[in-house]
Amino acid sequence: MTYIVTARKWRPQRFDEVVGQEHITATLKNAIRNNRIAHAYLFTGPRGVGKTTTARILAKTLNCLNPQDAEPCNECEMCTSIFTAQSMDIIEIDGASNRGIDEIRVLRESVKYTPTKGKYKVYIIDEVHMLTRESFNAFLKTLEEPPAHTIFIFATTDVHKVPLTIISRCQRFDFRRIQLHAIKELLNKIAKEENIDIDDKSLTIIARKADGALRDAESYFDQIVSFCGNKIDPVTVSHMLNLVDDELYFMISDAVLNKNFKSVFEVTRLLYENGWDFIDFMDGLTEHFRNILTVALTGKTDLIETAEVYKTKYIDCLDKFTEPDLLRILNFLNKSQQELRYSQNQKLKVEISLSHLIGIEKTSTISEIIKDLSEKKSPELIKPIPTRNNIPGFKAKIPENPVINKKPIPPPVKTETPGINSYNHLTEFDTEGIKKRWEDFVNVVMTEKSLVLGPLLNSVTILKLTGNKLELETTDSHSRTLVEQHKDYIAKKTEEVFGRRIDLMIRLNNSAQESKKLKISKITEDDTDPYIRAIINELGGEIIS
Repeated sequence: MTYIVTARKWRPQRFDEVVGQEHITATLKNAIRNNRIAHAYLFTGPRGVGKTTTARILAKTLNCLNPQDAEPCNECEMCTSIFTAQSMDIIEIDGASNRGIDEIRVLRESVKYTPTKGKYKVYIIDEVHMLTRESFNAFLKTLEEPPAHTIFIFATTDVHKVPLTIISRCQRFDFRRIQLHAIKELLNKIAKEENIDIDDKSLTIIARKADGALRDAESYFDQIVSFCGNKIDPVTVSHMLNLVDDELYFMISDAVLNKNFKSVFEVTRLLYENGWDFIDFMDGLTEHFRNILTVALTGKTDLIETAEVYKTKYIDCLDKFTEPDLLRILNFLNKSQQELRYSQNQKLKVEISLSHLIGIEKTSTISEIIKDLSEKKSPELIKPIPTRNNIPGFKAKIPENPVINKKPIPPPVKTETPGINSYNHLTEFDTEGIKKRWEDFVNVVMTEKSLVLGPLLNSVTILKLTGNKLELETTDSHSRTLVEQHKDYIAKKTEEVFGRRIDLMIRLNNSAQESKKLKISKITEDDTDPYIRAIINELGGEIIS
């Protein structure tokens, strides 16, 4: 006896046997019951979902001599001849090989003849989108007003290539992808009839590989049975179909929870040794975290297409991931997928991406943090803000300079301060008075600008006062720049202290500057730069050699 593949052996012969297309079969049966038969039908959808099969059942039902509730009896002469492809009233045409205008002209002439035995003459044209533009145009008139005994059934996987003028003359039926559980149920039924032992995990692998096409699933089933015999195990199925084991995905999700970076290299090693595609792995990993998100949002596994053993594992992940974390992970994986397609070293790219994925930290909202703090009420959770007095290892040194030690000094701008009115009468000959007022001015600046500007002004030497210009001398080349930057501030403070605006003229002592450059010795507290000494006193610390 000649071997018949499963896809042909188990091809449906009744509308009720068509899997996953109930919305179409119910419509066709009602049309037959109510005698509302259209003259043209267009069946469109993915490959292997039952378009041609449904067309044959419809043609057989219309010509059946003894129909039963809009179903063919499969026993009469017409049903038998149609099943064995010997009927002259059912004509199947391959649109890819009969796409020219000459074939359409022959078809137009043949539709005039009445059926030989049946009630209708049915033309089934597969891959109708392959017809040329001229062929479609030549077919329009015949399709719009065919003889009463003629019915056209078109089938195509690319309906967008069919002209709208053709589509508008047909009743369009869109076939769906067959759901995973429907494919599993049919394969399990076939396996029992064929005395083949197969578990749910193996059925799931085959159904997922088929991607909604029942014909593909049945072809994979035949291939696996040829290799494994009557005992099929999931490991062999995964290797034969070159599918990534789902256990790897759970290994990655566990590594994300436990921050186990070693799992990255174990997973990539298995991928490389088994010859699995890295892009397929990233696609599966994205779907894996999508399944976790689905469980986290719904609390159920009804929307997950996987084996029952894995549905239990997804339930265990219910409280381990939060929705914001899963959204961040999915967003990261989506970007990694796009980058992986253009990567020269996909293995290295996957290792880097998985390492980043495992390194993603959990997020917490402000409300959650406040709630945790209020529930624990532990004083240890509230740590003092680090300052120079409580940082371990820092030893604050008490300054000896009474000017740098910021003691509260009453502002000299008050009218009750003795001698304030005499500031306006300072002259270039009143050297002691100038020094006294300068000391008061420096003390005021030190209270507000004690970090840099105060020590600078405290280290200069007063030369003379000429009008409103006070000449100063310093050994620091940056003094003039700093004074210029604080020009407005200094002008305001001089008016408060001296009673009038005083412009500071700073002269650089070049000889002292050169000697400072040539001096190379151990730094002590006595010869420390005034800026450094001010910073030490402000921030806390000590000089180390």
